[in-house]
Amino acid sequence: MSQFDILEKSELAHIAEAINRVTSIPCLIDGEVNTEEDWNTKVQFKESVNADNVIVWTLDKPEGVTYAVVKAKQDELIAEYDALEWIRKRKSEYPSIGELVVALYDTDDKAAVDEKRAAVKLKYPKP
Repeated sequence: MSQFDILEKSELAHIAEAINRVTSIPCLIDGEVNTEEDWNTKVQFKESVNADNVIVWTLDKPEGVTYAVVKAKQDELIAEYDALEWIRKRKSEYPSIGELVVALYDTDDKAAVDEKRAAVKLKYPKP
């Protein structure tokens, strides 16, 4: 099972996922982040928790967590997701669990399932 079985591409494309892969410090994002200016003005990180148990946020970024680093991680996640497209396409066209169960007991159905799987593999080959 791939790390991308759960996440959709839109979630991977979101800057929050990339930030979470770069640092474990909680962040708060106020809108879309598409530029370094957005990064500097819309992304806050947890600084502390005050006496009233309220999180104090800051625009100061943790050491080593820059827009360039996060953007590179975001691009990497999207590239990894895109590279596995053939798997997602195969999964959507493979025989269902029900078809596979029937094929276990019926030789004719097994041949049909084998043919369907072979056709899908031919249609969406491994890169």
